[in-house]
Amino acid sequence: MGRILVTGATGTVGRHAVALLREAGAEVVALSGKDGDLRDPGTLPPLDGVTSVLLVWPFATAGGAREVLRALAGRHVVYLSSAARRGSEREVERLVEEAAGTWTFLRPHAFAANALRWARQVRAGVVRGAYGAAGQPVVHERDVAAVAVRALLDAGHHGAAHTLTGPETLSQEDQVRIVSEVTGIPARWEEQAPELARTALLAGGWPAGAVEEVLRAQAELARRPAPVTPAVEDVTKAAPRTFREWGEEHADAFRRPRPAAGARSSMRAARIHEFGDASVIRVEEVPVPRPGPGEVLVEVAATAFNPSEVGLRSGLLPEVFRASLPHTLGWDVSGTVAETGAGVSDLAAGDRVFGMVDGAAAEYVAAPADVLARAPRSIPLADAAAVPVAGLTAWQAVHEHARIEPGRRVLVNGAGGGVGTFAVQLAKLAGGHVIATASPRSAAAVRRLGADEVIDYTTTPLPADVDVLLNLIPAAHAPASPVTVSIAGGEGHFVMRYDPAQLTALAALIDEGRLTVEIAESHPLPALPRVHRRAEAGDLRGKVTLLMG
Repeated sequence: MGRILVTGATGTVGRHAVALLREAGAEVVALSGKDGDLRDPGTLPPLDGVTSVLLVWPFATAGGAREVLRALAGRHVVYLSSAARRGSEREVERLVEEAAGTWTFLRPHAFAANALRWARQVRAGVVRGAYGAAGQPVVHERDVAAVAVRALLDAGHHGAAHTLTGPETLSQEDQVRIVSEVTGIPARWEEQAPELARTALLAGGWPAGAVEEVLRAQAELARRPAPVTPAVEDVTKAAPRTFREWGEEHADAFRRPRPAAGARSSMRAARIHEFGDASVIRVEEVPVPRPGPGEVLVEVAATAFNPSEVGLRSGLLPEVFRASLPHTLGWDVSGTVAETGAGVSDLAAGDRVFGMVDGAAAEYVAAPADVLARAPRSIPLADAAAVPVAGLTAWQAVHEHARIEPGRRVLVNGAGGGVGTFAVQLAKLAGGHVIATASPRSAAAVRRLGADEVIDYTTTPLPADVDVLLNLIPAAHAPASPVTVSIAGGEGHFVMRYDPAQLTALAALIDEGRLTVEIAESHPLPALPRVHRRAEAGDLRGKVTLLMG
């Protein structure tokens, strides 16, 4: 049989190939990136007795491949190419044909494992990208390895180019749906315009040329999805594994984030170094925090914008908004526990949490474990970020200050805002007859949330015959009422206090289907300065979330 050299031996395909070859009794020489730079023939192990090679070439160019293949000359080479046959892959194929004694090319379509790039977004509940309809017959990496092993061990594969696929063509949106089903994480695909997807990929460090190539390919696959081939079954005599099977095997990789200490040392955060207009907000790289005793590190799914953040950013009311500079913005947070500090027993890595934490507009935040609550299970984790400040404000207005009872006529002034959408529902759950003021663009949503009457405040005077006024926006002519509760100054004004137990009660109502979380808009973190400008211009409606993934 001879010895078999496997390059990329710890990679997606290589590690499975090594295991299968050893099961078959082959003597394997395993070469991984930690053993040196494959492009330097001097780093190759002794090749005495090596008769076959599985060549995994993990580089974006063919530079160095000629010299390596000269060192491998005369042997049987199985080269892991791809169905896309990018320029570098075509060149390596040509060099293999020149140097190898015999050869086989493996041309898989997209690996099922590529879905792991969405893991953080899946945990957040929203996977954003262009061309969700792009369809490919994604292939399980173990099936690719199984074909490679047969090509290395069996006769009859010289000169073959096997195009490898899974058993069904799936769109990107289909893949997200299946991952959501097998993990139990409520997640959805959110279509992005190609220009936004391009910006996100470039910001993620992708080379410009690769970004354009990927977007062109996805556009074509949306028009003409790639077909299934029989190659895996023809070679291995076994049906290819489904994407659902792959998802079930890798479910924990989606549920549990890698500890930040082992994955990365820096993160993006939206910070201010001085007080001023929205231009002082910078999204910059800063160190990932470490959780101290009693703390957890949260991989942030989303934060939510609150109008009061404009005051903090501007330097208004410093006695209320105490912030030392530089300061990371954001209070609302939802995310997944990545690490736990000493003494934490109630939370563990992988737990979905939400709460109110200073500095939440960042990819990670360290927080005392006891200030967090378990996030609702029935909604995307990113959407849970809309709840803490707005939901607790509405809860305390309805239950602690107004003490609404069944049959009371309740006027919610400003029902279309972030607090208002919760106040309408909580007042209705308390048995009130809810009269809501809203602009024409918010009226349908407010009515859907349970308001008994909706008044267009731009054309209609506010009613005077109410028992309770929940005043959520500045109102010069708010009617007198026996009970007035306000978050906008004046009579009955109160300031929300943070209460994790009440947040847990809100989560329960959400999971029971009795409380709906309305998200007006969601944007990537770099859009935060624009959100601040729109808020100051009066151009925001409802709750706006900022996504980290």
